[in-house]
Amino acid sequence: MGHQQIMDPRPNRLPSFIEVLDRKTKPPVDLFSFYIYMRDQQRSVDYLDFWLDVSQHTHLCRHFVSELRRSILVETPDLEKTTSKRSSYVLDHFGENNDPSGPSTVPHNDEKLKDQTVSAYLRQENNGSNHSPQSSLGSRRSASAMRYGERPPRPSFMSRNSPTGSESSSPGGRVVARADIRASAEKILYTYILPGAEREVTLPHGILQDITVAIEEEGRDDPEVFDMAKDYTFQAMERDAFPGFLRAKVFGNIVPPSRFLRLVLGLIAFFAGMWAAFVLIFLDKPKHIRCWLILPFTIGVYSLASHQYHMDPLLALAGLSEYTFCNFSRIEEPYVRKMMMRRATMVLFITVSIGVALICLFIFVPGHRL
Repeated sequence: MGHQQIMDPRPNRLPSFIEVLDRKTKPPVDLFSFYIYMRDQQRSVDYLDFWLDVSQHTHLCRHFVSELRRSILVETPDLEKTTSKRSSYVLDHFGENNDPSGPSTVPHNDEKLKDQTVSAYLRQENNGSNHSPQSSLGSRRSASAMRYGERPPRPSFMSRNSPTGSESSSPGGRVVARADIRASAEKILYTYILPGAEREVTLPHGILQDITVAIEEEGRDDPEVFDMAKDYTFQAMERDAFPGFLRAKVFGNIVPPSRFLRLVLGLIAFFAGMWAAFVLIFLDKPKHIRCWLILPFTIGVYSLASHQYHMDPLLALAGLSEYTFCNFSRIEEPYVRKMMMRRATMVLFITVSIGVALICLFIFVPGHRL
């Protein structure tokens, strides 16, 4: 019931950060747009990639335990005779309720409990379980596939046409192997955590130390290893990046390079209009010739207003938002579209008012030939 409430439309509010990460929003406030914003404007996309990789790691762990339970039930129907009581309890109560939407990010109690259950089982299995996942039929097939370099791909965040679901049913029917989980944990460690890593993220020293010790010395690879780091990066992005993202996408529809281009174009057109206006006045040209001033003043005022308000009102009224330079997407989020229409109307009214005032001033002012 709670999950259904989260999936309901938001007619009168902006989306929350967790809804964006959960792919429950539409352009221009979707995960794809946030990824582009973090990459091009915040210059801190490594934090988002780290968070997404950890979420995918959690998803792999859930899927592994679910497939392990299924393989055990197929190979050993009398589960109580082949596993310890704790393993039997964990697997029986984990179930097969994998979220088809991919790595779940909603901090519900049942999701937290599920992750704790998965972590507890993986820690116990690491210490030596009676039933190794490599000994199951499905895992043997998966381990064989791994030798050829196959890995379950992470859902793409850069593809606008990517489905909202991920491969929770395992692409091509392939079962996730135990080695996949270990490789995933080590990849996160070597890519983001260790000093001098390729995409090192800044985390408190205590968190970095705990993760390094857990993976390299204790041999752990369960989801709880990254819990503190995941929560820290989530809060940092929610506090430092998400408000700016909403301002950029809800109250504007152009990116900084486009704003700069409009500033340059606006200044050139505005000063050209002023120069031409004074020349025509002091040459005492007739009004029908001065009407040509409409062109430079309109371009200048419109471009400068677009730069000032971070918005191109005509593009907004057409339902378009720019996510990279000269690349546009439709504004599909209902509440954002409604706010964008209001702001675009206001900006267009201001632009027309200033433009008309300048044009009337320089057209109807009496001329005086020097």
